[in-house]
Amino acid sequence: MMERGILLKGIGSFYEVLTESGETVTSKARGSFRREGIVPTVGDRVVIERKEQGYAQLSEILPRRNLLVRPPVANVDQLLIVVSASVPAPDWLLVDRLIISAKRIGIEPVPVLNKIDVADAAILETFLSDYHAFHTLTVSAETGDGLDALNERLRGKVTCFSGQSAVGKSSLLNALIPALRLETGELSRKTERGRHTTRHAELWPYENGAVLDTPGFSMFETECLEQSELDACYPEFSDAAPCRFPGCMHLSEPDCGVKPLLETGALTKGRYERYREIALDYQMRRKHRYD
Repeated sequence: MMERGILLKGIGSFYEVLTESGETVTSKARGSFRREGIVPTVGDRVVIERKEQGYAQLSEILPRRNLLVRPPVANVDQLLIVVSASVPAPDWLLVDRLIISAKRIGIEPVPVLNKIDVADAAILETFLSDYHAFHTLTVSAETGDGLDALNERLRGKVTCFSGQSAVGKSSLLNALIPALRLETGELSRKTERGRHTTRHAELWPYENGAVLDTPGFSMFETECLEQSELDACYPEFSDAAPCRFPGCMHLSEPDCGVKPLLETGALTKGRYERYREIALDYQMRRKHRYD
């Protein structure tokens, strides 16, 4: 009997698949996958075949809508980018790079500010002003504030939690799904930097969708983008007047339509300064692309 499902996790050549009927089935990858260089990935929509004896066979991987590579997970609907309202201090540049990385492959980025019960006022103000063009959430895994809105946001979607270590990604998941009992990182008092605790990719079924905790990290690289692709990752730019020159980088060009957004508040100074850093980085990469 052939059934469709979503791949939740893999260990060696065995995979846990959640079928459309809601049953979790252990499946073994078809032998030809290895010969053909096919690697099943968490989040894949797959077809399995039940056997009278032994494990079910994972016989087909359906076309992917998108694929994240760190960690490897397919068919993601949204990326929750979690930052802390206290410590560790938010890495806003990382947030912006994660937004770009998500939007360029069709994943909706959702900035989330955790630990609002102990929020630093300046961090809260920066978060709300810099990311006003996005759907944002403010939550506390400790007190439960904002968890209803977060729960609604997760319903029916495949969601990855991302961000720096020690911002509370695993704590938020534990608050939503207590049975997970995920290990949470302790914050080093000396360095105020967390030790990430998540070590592999695994989806957990949740509210007709699925969630995944990702390893914490402090750096994230994206592929080199053309200027038009970078512009499309900034929803604030949609309010800009047309620039005088095609391919305008919005840096020092005359008659730029983007820079006046700073005067109206549609684009904050912080977001723009970080945009400049990212844009110049891509410009340098494009120049040396074929070196």
